[in-house]
Amino acid sequence: MSATACTPGTSHQDAKPPSADPSASSSGGKNGTLTLTDAIDRLKVSRETRAGYKRNMFRLWTDADHDGCDTRKEVLLTEAVKKPHQGKYCKLTGGSWRSYYDDKTVTDARKLDIDHVVPLAEAWDSGASKWTAQRREQYANDLGAERSLVAVSLGPNRTKGDKDPAEWMPPAKDATCTYATDWIAAKLRWKLTADRAEAKALHTVAVSCKNATVRFTPAP
Repeated sequence: MSATACTPGTSHQDAKPPSADPSASSSGGKNGTLTLTDAIDRLKVSRETRAGYKRNMFRLWTDADHDGCDTRKEVLLTEAVKKPHQGKYCKLTGGSWRSYYDDKTVTDARKLDIDHVVPLAEAWDSGASKWTAQRREQYANDLGAERSLVAVSLGPNRTKGDKDPAEWMPPAKDATCTYATDWIAAKLRWKLTADRAEAKALHTVAVSCKNATVRFTPAP
């Protein structure tokens, strides 16, 4: 199993859609393959603060390649199990998706959220508060990594909110290892820190994810 960011030059559109099978997440990374425990140990443990955070400090859903499809639509197109029809102005109709947080099939794109695996507020707490506005925009629209953004059901995503793994894990039992690797890969990719409770929770998860590995590419 691995959860990763794509190598530079590989777009989110080119990545394989996620699977309920954790072993399906894979990609290249300059840092090689790490065991889940080693990847957790690579995270810098630090106190977090949310002072000054506002969601609008992260500009969302841009259309970086000017193809008419914003970040949300790009993720929906990539992760569709059955491709939707793409109409004028990238209007999507039909299609189906598998929400791995709750292991459910969704056939209406309006019932999906595009989740930042590491939420914007959590990113702010753990390093993004020191970034430029441009860097935060890049993070919020990260199509260069296969698993930083995922299409998931509204329910579990709204329940998750800004929580980290010490406070929330996906309700589907088979999603635990995938989520942990996705989380760690995103944090390592963007050089974000972890607090002590978060690191402890991840180590607890790692005990049950013996074969889990993490590969990531640092964000450009």
